[in-house]
Amino acid sequence: MTATALIADDEEAPRAQLQLALQQAWPGLRIVAAAVNGADAWDAFLEHEPQVCFLDVRMPGLSGIEVAQRIAGRAHVVFVTAHGDHALAAFDTGAVDYVLKPVDAPRLQQAVQRVKSRLATAPVDLQALLQQLGVSARRPPAAEVIQAAVGREVKLIRVQDVIYFESDARYTRVVHAEGEALIRTPLKELLTQLDATQFWQVHRSVIVNHLHIASALRIDENNMQLTLRGRPEKLPVSRHFQGLFKGQ
Repeated sequence: MTATALIADDEEAPRAQLQLALQQAWPGLRIVAAAVNGADAWDAFLEHEPQVCFLDVRMPGLSGIEVAQRIAGRAHVVFVTAHGDHALAAFDTGAVDYVLKPVDAPRLQQAVQRVKSRLATAPVDLQALLQQLGVSARRPPAAEVIQAAVGREVKLIRVQDVIYFESDARYTRVVHAEGEALIRTPLKELLTQLDATQFWQVHRSVIVNHLHIASALRIDENNMQLTLRGRPEKLPVSRHFQGLFKGQ
């Protein structure tokens, strides 16, 4: 069975170099996505569910470490980082694979062999290690207001009044206390601007203010459905996010 991988680097040259080096080090590997930032990497992971993720540590929006935190043991992770990065000390404990930029072929081959040997086992959940790195503490403040065009008017919607965000092919629908509006900001970009303790991503196309969730109902092995307080619509919860509703 062909292994699948995602690579992510915000710089074009290192991203292309890594892709070429992987083709040589692991000819049977199928690269399903090459992301240009952390938000794209997380979105591509949800879409393709690759077995292995090669993540640049330093990326705008979501860092490679923050993407790895979201993946949380659902894929094998190899970090790609520069000499002198503060994360190297943690990586050198041996709990996670990494390669340095520019990519060195023998070192990449070593990481590839380690990953190959682990494919038959469940990926290690690196949450504890990644939290020690404290990357999330340097995130910019969460957005407080969203601007949405409604006809000739630009409405300022307080983020705390938003009930949920839902994306389609072209727009993101913002459902809030006073109605709804459409914005052009993709959901994956909004994810980097919201307070993750209040706004939970429950599906690739849905982020919900958890204060408005009334209950979660399991539909089948892979899907759940949310009921909102005082609203008739139901929101989907995909398999990746069911852990948010474990109960006690």
